[in-house]
Amino acid sequence: MTQHPALPYLRNSEKGKIVTAAEAVLLIRDGDTVATGGFVGIGFAEEIAVALEELYLANEGDAPHGQGKPRNLTLVYAAGQGDGKDRGLNHFAHDGLVRRVIGGHWGLVPKLQQLAIGNQIEAYNLPQGVITHLFRDIAARRPGHVSRVGLGTFVDPRQGGGKLNARTTEDMVELITLGGQECLHYKTFPINVGIIRATTGDPDGNLTMEREALTLEALAIAMAAHNSGGIVIAQVERVAESGSLNPRQVKIPGILVDCVVVAKPEHHWQTFGTQYNAAFSGEIRVRSGSLPPMPMSERKIIARRAAFELKANSVVNLGIGMPEGIGAVANEERIIDLITLTAEPGIIGGIPASGIDFGAAINTQAVIDQPYQFDFYDGGGLDVAFLGLAQVDRAGNLNVSKFGPKLAGAGGFINISQNAKKVVFVGTFGAGRLRVHAADGKLVVLEEARARKFVEAVEHVTFSGKFAAARGQGVLYVTERCVFALRPDGLELIEVAPGIDIERDILALMDFRPIVRRDPLPMDERIFREGPMELREDLLSIPLDQRFIYDPQQNLFFVNLEHFALRSRADIEEIAGTVEARLGGLGRRVYAIVNYDHFTILPELLDDYSAMVRRLTDRFYSGVSRYTTSGFLRIKLGEALQRRGVAPHIFESAEEARSDWHDEEHAHTAETQPAPQKGAA
Repeated sequence: MTQHPALPYLRNSEKGKIVTAAEAVLLIRDGDTVATGGFVGIGFAEEIAVALEELYLANEGDAPHGQGKPRNLTLVYAAGQGDGKDRGLNHFAHDGLVRRVIGGHWGLVPKLQQLAIGNQIEAYNLPQGVITHLFRDIAARRPGHVSRVGLGTFVDPRQGGGKLNARTTEDMVELITLGGQECLHYKTFPINVGIIRATTGDPDGNLTMEREALTLEALAIAMAAHNSGGIVIAQVERVAESGSLNPRQVKIPGILVDCVVVAKPEHHWQTFGTQYNAAFSGEIRVRSGSLPPMPMSERKIIARRAAFELKANSVVNLGIGMPEGIGAVANEERIIDLITLTAEPGIIGGIPASGIDFGAAINTQAVIDQPYQFDFYDGGGLDVAFLGLAQVDRAGNLNVSKFGPKLAGAGGFINISQNAKKVVFVGTFGAGRLRVHAADGKLVVLEEARARKFVEAVEHVTFSGKFAAARGQGVLYVTERCVFALRPDGLELIEVAPGIDIERDILALMDFRPIVRRDPLPMDERIFREGPMELREDLLSIPLDQRFIYDPQQNLFFVNLEHFALRSRADIEEIAGTVEARLGGLGRRVYAIVNYDHFTILPELLDDYSAMVRRLTDRFYSGVSRYTTSGFLRIKLGEALQRRGVAPHIFESAEEARSDWHDEEHAHTAETQPAPQKGAA
């Protein structure tokens, strides 16, 4: 591995490591591989990017054939770094300046997009988390990064290997088998130049990040470039005296940094949308309750339905765009304190910012480096992820990365969607000018969308339905008018908004017919009414898996359905599965006592529920006592059970139910005891 020729000078300079941006970019040579840190505009070294662009354009007029210098760079970055217009990595978008781009997200860099679409550069899209991990693997000089992330998607070599155009031919991803499991091997390569950003630097190159909204992958990039024999250029907003920085605050040690560039204020905003917000850096906390509620719209309807998938004490990821509304709804419903929201660049807790500020957050619990966040995500740390829905096909595949000439890229979507315990895709049913109206618990479509999202086969597989179904992952597709669930044999329509006609408003507007096994359930009417939905009460109820207790001493099975609202067939399946998991391996029948106090069930689910109860009774119970103080429920549930051939009597109190068990237990004991012998006491 060759060393950068300027390193001996840089590391022995008497003036320290403070240089201008113009001086720093002169060290970038033709053909170098350049890694940049950043997330949208957070942590991006805009001053250095501007200086590099100016250097290339200044040299362009003097060079033969109009080619400036440095030329033919390979650009590597994990998250999208740009404002969708001119800033960020758009400064690199000049014919000849870059030869190859390996990016995690392309949506914010339209100028680079055009070079890729025009076949002027080699272009790859790899998962954002994979690239952050590649930086660490490069630093450790490992031969590659091995992961299951990307299997079944466009990153899989069997589906293109992440190549984005005809000019891109080199394979960077290899399919391998380890321990009998398919994996992807992502190749590592040297980093010649690392460009990172911090708040304060000293002449020795030590960096702190006290005013930054994120720490990102800056340390991983610095180590990768340093251990590749390359150079590290750091942009800061101020310089401190040598030895004055608190070592506990130093995020990047000076041994890894070669150049420190003090940026102009206009090139060192905290985000591309905010010059500085003390809440983003954790300097202050703000009142979250002061945030205004979302106005009623299709976006709020979708966010509201998705919010029903939140559970107390769960760890949640919210994607950019439509999923951002779920955080707003959670705040409005006063449940933000019951869950932990996260964002892929390293945010733990708090409320994520939106729009061009996305990636920052207020009132966070912690901010960790982005590679570690993806370790957490890849290992299944997320209970549920909410991600955007752009294009879906009959197999449940999703495309959010490429649409004809439009190149968005996957970002962290693949890592997150493949590894969250449950994933909820959210988006409007169609694309284009959709207008809806919600009132009195119903939805009315005023103007249909212009383009279909539910297609026969997606153009680019960003999420593999087959891969998810094989792993038993819970997957929902939530729109303003209906909800689909992923099944092994494709999409099933499971809920429909009140006021929506299934044939006219759903099936006729899809390129394929989903599974419709029975009449789908209505979406909760609260979603379509003004005012809070009172989700806090729902989330504070006892989790289902804690409602079933087996006492082996008495061979008693207690089922506590008090204050439980049964709203879907999925709830019925979950109850059945939980009972089977608890009792299936006992090898004997048990006596069950079921508490139905304040239990509620949608009328259309009574028949399915009673059928499930009959199956459990036949398989596991020696007897059952049920009770509730609700006379109405005793009648309705009793009638449903009777239709299924289950003893319909339901007691009014727990004491009566227990007394019934004692009577049955005593009768059973008397029947099985031998008759007393003469003369016995």
